[in-house]
Formats: sequence, C-alpha cells, structure tokens
Amino acid sequence: MSTPFILNEVTKKLPKHLHKFIMRQPYEDYTAQNHAVWRYVMRLNVDYLSKVAHTSYVEGLEQTGISIEKIPEMEGMNRILKEIGWAAVAVDGFIPPNSFMEFQAYNVLVIASDMRTLEHIEYTPAPDIIHEAAGHAPIIANPEYAEYLRRFGEIGAKAISSGKDYEIYEAIRLLSILKENPNSTQQEIDAAQTVVERLQEDIGELSEMAQIRNLHWWTVEYGLIGSMDNPKIYGAGLLSSIGESEWCLKEEVKKLPYTIDAADVSFDITKPQPQLFVTPDFAHLSKVLEEFANGMAVRTGGLSGIKKLIDSKNLGTIELSTGIQVSGIFTNVISDENKKPIYVQTTGPTALANRDKELIGHGIDYHAEGFGSPIGRLKGINLAIEDMSPRDLEVYGICEGETTTLEFEGGVVVTGEVITGVRDIRGKILLISFKNCTVTHGETILFDPSWGTFDMAVGKKVVSAFAGPASVESFEDYASVSETKTQKIEYSKEDLKLHKLYQDVRDIRESGNIDMQKLHIIFEILIKEYATDWLLPLEIMELVNDSENELRERVFAHLQELQKNETYNHLIKKGLRLISEDLVLVS
Repeated sequence: MSTPFILNEVTKKLPKHLHKFIMRQPYEDYTAQNHAVWRYVMRLNVDYLSKVAHTSYVEGLEQTGISIEKIPEMEGMNRILKEIGWAAVAVDGFIPPNSFMEFQAYNVLVIASDMRTLEHIEYTPAPDIIHEAAGHAPIIANPEYAEYLRRFGEIGAKAISSGKDYEIYEAIRLLSILKENPNSTQQEIDAAQTVVERLQEDIGELSEMAQIRNLHWWTVEYGLIGSMDNPKIYGAGLLSSIGESEWCLKEEVKKLPYTIDAADVSFDITKPQPQLFVTPDFAHLSKVLEEFANGMAVRTGGLSGIKKLIDSKNLGTIELSTGIQVSGIFTNVISDENKKPIYVQTTGPTALANRDKELIGHGIDYHAEGFGSPIGRLKGINLAIEDMSPRDLEVYGICEGETTTLEFEGGVVVTGEVITGVRDIRGKILLISFKNCTVTHGETILFDPSWGTFDMAVGKKVVSAFAGPASVESFEDYASVSETKTQKIEYSKEDLKLHKLYQDVRDIRESGNIDMQKLHIIFEILIKEYATDWLLPLEIMELVNDSENELRERVFAHLQELQKNETYNHLIKKGLRLISEDLVLVS
C-alpha cells in the first residue's frame, strides 16, 4: 500500500495505525508571502535567539538542515534528521494527544504543514511549520534532550484520557483553525471560543493525559532552562514566536522552578502564558518525568487503573501479574471490600497478548463481542494459579478434560470443563479455556454456557493499565482522525497579485542582480494598491539600502509612515534593525 510520505530507516518503524495522520506536504501551496513571513521570522530568530536561547538551538538549525531563506521541504529535512536518528512527517494541524506522543516515541516529529499568515506573524493559535520545524527540530540535535523527548512520547502514549479530553481536543482544534484563517467570521470564532471555555471550566479532575500534556506544554513547548534569574529558552512555542520569545524573559512573566507540580497547571493555547517553569538542566526534565510516570496507572495498575480506563471510554489495556494483557474498551469492574478488582469486563472487539504480542487465536475476530475474567487467588488456597506447577494444577482439578469449580476469594465462581491452557515462553500459565462453563458472582451470571467457550485470564492482580492496545497489530485502525479539517485559505485576485509582487522581489534577491527599474515598478503598485502591507517594503528596503537613490528614500519614508500604526510599529523596527542599525536610529 502506498503512503503519503517517503519511508526511511525511522518512519518505516511506525505502526500502520499512525499512517492515517500523515499527509503530503503541500509545498506548492505556500505563497511567496508565506516564504517571506518564514524568512522574516527566521532572520529575527537567529539574530535574537542566538543571545537568549539554549546553545543547542543555533547549532541545531544547521544540523537539521533548516534554511532561513525559505520554508523547508520535509524530504530535505529528513535526509539530515536521519543522521541523528529522527524523522519528520507532515500532519493536518493538531492530532490526538496519544497519537502525537506515539509518534515521538518512534523518534518522529509531527509537523503541521500549514504556514501562519502575516496577521499572526508573532504568534499563531494554530500549530504551523515555523513552530514545528524551526521550534522543535533544532533542539532535538541535543542528544540528551532528544532522549527526553523520545521517552516522553513513550510514557505519554500510555497516559489514559478522560471522556472529556477528546471533546476539548476537538474544540481547541476547531478554534485554532478558525483563528488562523482570515476568511473566518468573528461570529464563528466567538462561538468556538465559548465552547472551549465551557469545556475547560467543566473538566473536573485532570486525567493522566491532561496532566502529562501540561508537563509537555511547560517543557517541550514553553520551557526555560538554566538559572532562575537568567534562564535560556528551549521550548518550541517560545523559539517559534518572535513576540513571546521577548515577552517571556520580562519580569512580568512569573518564573517558577520546574517540578512535578507543573502537571496540575493548565494552559490556554490561544493566549500568551502568564507564568513559565525553569529547569536547571535537561537531566532534571527526565527526573520529573519518571517521578510522574511512577504514579501513572501503567505502573500502578489496580482498581484505580481499571476505573480510569472505564471512564476514558476509549481503547485501553490491562496487564495481569502473569504478563497476559487484555486490550479493549473496558466497561465494568467488580471489586471486593478491600477495593481490589475481582472481575473485569470489556465490550466489543478485544484482543489478548503477552509481551505486546497478540496471542495466537485471541484477536478481535475471536473476541468480537468482548471479554471477561476473574482476577485474584482461589479461596482457601495459598498458592495462586499462576504459581502452580503442572502437578499442582492436576491436584486442584485444573487439567484438560476435567470438570472443575474454581471459587475465587472475591466470590466469583467458575464452573466448567477445562479444554486447554496457554503458557508463555517460560512455561507460566496465562489462559485457561472452558466449555459448558458458568461464571457467577453471587446472584449475577457473568458467563452463560450458551455463550460458547469461556477463556479465563490467569493473574492474581492487575499490575498495569494504559491507553491503547498492547499489540499494535491487534487494532490497526483504532486511532481516529478528526473530521474537522484545516481550511485552505481562499485568496482573492488582489491577494494573488500581491503574492506575485512578493515573488518578483524574491526572484530579484536570489538572482543577485538588483534591478532598480523593476523594484521601482513594484513599489509604485505597492503604495497604490497595498498601502498597509509592511513586510514587502522591508524586503525592498533590504535590496536598495546600499544605494543612494530616490527609491531608497521613498521606501524608507513609506516605512516610517507605516510605523505610525502601533500594530506593526515594532515589527518594522525589528526588520529595519536586521538591515542596518543606522536605519533604526534614524527612524
């Protein structure tokens, strides 16, 4: 089957269920104005961030093959990224958090291929290629940070979401798309904003995914590193925002030491951040991550882990003490007075696995309706089933062809004829299958003989619970792609004409031959038809600044006039400073 991306040593390891999120980078859709925005931001970044960013940033730009002059092509980036063991793929805006984390676990950066508009040049509410390529990619050239990112993805992919998390994800995705699209109406934006605010106010207790997304936000996206009084920038959201990269270091933005407490500090992706967290070094990030992971259901299991999966209403997995793994949508758990799970149940397609490999014959086709099993020890027997030798099993009547009754400590009773068992490679029994089987708990019938074969998972306790399947081959199509798509901007004839002017200036710059006559014509059109456009005059000023002529004086005078508009006064000043410090002093 063909893929929308080029397979390489890194991306060929991606499980198939992630392929659906990957799209072909629409490089031909980038306008000359898009490239000009990229160039403006990147020139400022290299100039400013070289002073305030972590030393890995500028070094990483070169290592990852990111050009200042034009938007990078994914294929070109991948040729260089593979040297550090990573890859990049294009996606459509935000993707679900678990999937995003899973890509990271496979050393793959997901890059939103959209490009911010000129109106959002300082900060975009939607993920774009400046944020992803110019923000994330350079820092992963640092091996210690790259390993933190990979490990974060590995742990984050196992985090359990709540039922409300996906609603919030979809609402924020829609809001970001609308805010970035100049064709959106204010009514549409306000309505989407209202939905996001309502959902965030009503979120209740934070899920594991919500907490680990907070950690991701305050480190990978908006992290500072170093001393509290003079931190450096390493978070991609700050590295890609020419507005916030300056704002974040001011005293008005509160600086806090980075600890596990950041997991409970939520964020608003559509607004600048009121506080930031400072880590002393990259090693501290990994320490906090492991501290958080130690409290996750993937490591603690138990009744609370199962309940988290039930509340999530999404595909998840539990692992029992024998190593058998049950993957499906969990809908019911019975517990005893000590709050220990004694019976667990899924509804719908379920698969059984061991060590993340599906057990032969126990995929979703076989367990299409669901799966249920008792958990725990047998009543009155000190030896758990999983610890019984073949001789012990025979003594307690658990052998092929024998009809037996197993009463568990929690009160679940299994009565039926043993058909067979499944063992792991070490000989430990994982699964016992019965025919003519009845399973009860008090007066409640949990399994009826007419339902067919009863497959009982063996395990005295639940040692792990996590999001997603144990075996990625069991549920190839389980991750959902949002039905809300990024809206392609529709440009008017006037917009297209302006973009052509941007292209003409770019062609002149790249040719190395400054055509004053053509620049004069372009400038005349610009001041007559696009009098408020400030970026193209800057690009023209860059080309004519070393020439003492009328055009230079007129372009500079026009920029000085545009500086009276507070919206982009500072943007013009920054652009002039890139050309020559003398221009800023004069203006």
